[in-house]
Amino acid sequence: MKPISAFKSAHIDILFTDIDDTLTDHGQLGPQAYEALWRLHDAGVKVVPVTGRPAGWCEMIARFWPVHGIVGENGGFYFRYHARKMIRHFVFDERVRAENRKKLDEIREDVLREVPGCALASDQFSRLMDLAIDFREDVDALPETAIDKIVSVFERHGAQAKVSSIHVNGWFGAYDKLSMCREYTSRELGLDLEKANPRCAFSGDSPNDEPMFAFFQNAFAVANIHGFVTRLRHRPAYVTKGDGGLGFVEIADTIIKSREPAR
Repeated sequence: MKPISAFKSAHIDILFTDIDDTLTDHGQLGPQAYEALWRLHDAGVKVVPVTGRPAGWCEMIARFWPVHGIVGENGGFYFRYHARKMIRHFVFDERVRAENRKKLDEIREDVLREVPGCALASDQFSRLMDLAIDFREDVDALPETAIDKIVSVFERHGAQAKVSSIHVNGWFGAYDKLSMCREYTSRELGLDLEKANPRCAFSGDSPNDEPMFAFFQNAFAVANIHGFVTRLRHRPAYVTKGDGGLGFVEIADTIIKSREPAR
């Protein structure tokens, strides 16, 4: 991973970004990071958060934040508020989502029984596609062995499982953050993400961002990524000096500067 000061790429038009511990610090969105979102918006950059957070949160973010749209629950859907209408696109229809929920409820019981100290994520009631198990947000931080055990329970049931900075998220279906970004780019921007890659960037902080780190030429991580490098086969191209929201400010500054005409 190179320092962000080494970034020399051209004009960036679209920024996909994680939220937790990329935009936030200790669970809160600070004024510097939120102001950076507005500066990106005002500079003409289309910002699309890509998060493991639930549908209920994404509804609010799509409506109230200065973003073009949002991909939620690790790629299970995207929401976009446009022309006073909320656009919602899901990987699965309501029937399949209901079937998957029954299977996820079985996994929930197994995880809570087999991994002492973990808990159902407090935002689970707002979720439509996945199951989130808290190992660090509202519970005392669990060791790596416990996190691995949570993942193994999901996989034993045939589900996917991804580790974020605070949760293990699990779901049924062959999708992830990147696959829904492809759909978003095609359906909402009329672009092929492969061809648009040089004009795009991504910012993240944890192992569930790995498909994005692997794909995007202009992949950034905030400095707290260093706590997860042993879990990453594909690392981001660039890393900031600062953690969380202050690291995101560095990324925003770099992208805005990349759009300025050469002097």
